[in-house]
Amino acid sequence: MYKHVTVLLDEAIKQLQIKPDGIYVDCTLGGGGHASAILEKLDTGHLYAFDQDDFAIEKARERLSKVGDNFTIIKSNFSALKSELRDRDVSHVDGVLYDLGVSSFHFDIPDRGFSYHLEAELDMRMDQSQAVSALHIINDYDSYELMRIFSKYGEITYSKRLAEAIVRYREQKRIETTMEFVDVILNAAPGAVRRKGHPAKQVFQAIRIAVNNELEVFENSLKSSLEILNKGGRTVVISFHSLEDRIAKKTFKKAVEVDLPRGLPIKDADIIVDFKLITRKPLLPTAEEIEENIRARSAKMRVIEKIRI
Repeated sequence: MYKHVTVLLDEAIKQLQIKPDGIYVDCTLGGGGHASAILEKLDTGHLYAFDQDDFAIEKARERLSKVGDNFTIIKSNFSALKSELRDRDVSHVDGVLYDLGVSSFHFDIPDRGFSYHLEAELDMRMDQSQAVSALHIINDYDSYELMRIFSKYGEITYSKRLAEAIVRYREQKRIETTMEFVDVILNAAPGAVRRKGHPAKQVFQAIRIAVNNELEVFENSLKSSLEILNKGGRTVVISFHSLEDRIAKKTFKKAVEVDLPRGLPIKDADIIVDFKLITRKPLLPTAEEIEENIRARSAKMRVIEKIRI
């Protein structure tokens, strides 16, 4: 059994500025917390929600059905945002939400292999029909590729040392379970790293991102979301680590900037832009929310609005 607590729920709904007749997209359906809150505010409008996980879709469908029937769940990666909506005759929407945190059930249900606290076969796939899993990456990738994953996606300072430790261990046997992998990590991690917290946290994050190609698909989808917004529409991003937040910050910053040659006699008021930043600095959860849900402590929200088509 699992319990999913939605992060920054009230703030996300507030920032979306939901219109009763609008069209909205929840790119990360998960436990359905944000989706059900959006649906409650819709009258003649419609909600489209993306998820790849059959378990999440089943649970969320039950939850949303108790609120209304004006929703469509799309079993797809949100990288296909534009094409999936186009297939349903939707070209523009009034708001898009990304809650990039991994759903609680992914961590709390051992079989999924996301948690470094629970014994399970290594997996970490959001879409369990895909071929590549954590088991494949950890056992079949060479030392250089493992080092690149740990450095890029986990910002791990001892990436080379860890990659070499994995390769040495594999010479004796395959690494098949989460706890077996944790032991390899603990033996490779320097003492200074272990004293800062559990070293497996960042390593598991790096592998999970690689398994699901999370950063690339997020960046591509985020750019698509800006293209399909109606005037006055907003994209809201809730991120949980610096790599995701960096992508949101960079993408939004580029959207509101105009590349003009230096020295032109143009006033700021004369520059025409298509977007405006609603949040120049990210919105953070309150102390009360963090106390209620410790997983909210690293959450950051960024918001952008389309002001011109």
